Amino acid sequence: METMSPNPVWDAESYPSTVETFAALGDELTIRVWGGDWCGDCRNQLPDFAAAMAAAGVPEENIHEYPVDNDKNGELTEEYGIEYIPTIVVERDGEEVARFVEQEPQPAAVYLADRLQETL
Repeated sequence: METMSPNPVWDAESYPSTVETFAALGDELTIRVWGGDWCGDCRNQLPDFAAAMAAAGVPEENIHEYPVDNDKNGELTEEYGIEYIPTIVVERDGEEVARFVEQEPQPAAVYLADRLQETL
């Protein structure tokens, strides 16, 4: 997905806790991202999320992208109960430990890092 291209102006220094959390856990996590280049929420959220993952050094092979169509159909959408996009599911050892769905009061990376802090 083009929307998963990291935002080149995202400022990692403004989000030290977020970067540190993902840097500490990145090798242990599987990150699944559902979205669409046609989706405004995805275009707003995912470039910054991708930039945060890059800044934290999360291995690219740990990040799986699943494009969906306008009807929210795509790979693994039924298995993961995807109704809104973007949806980001973070797993550790095959178990879901955090989920971001479409809109939260914080950016996706910050929201997920806060949830992951609870698992440290």
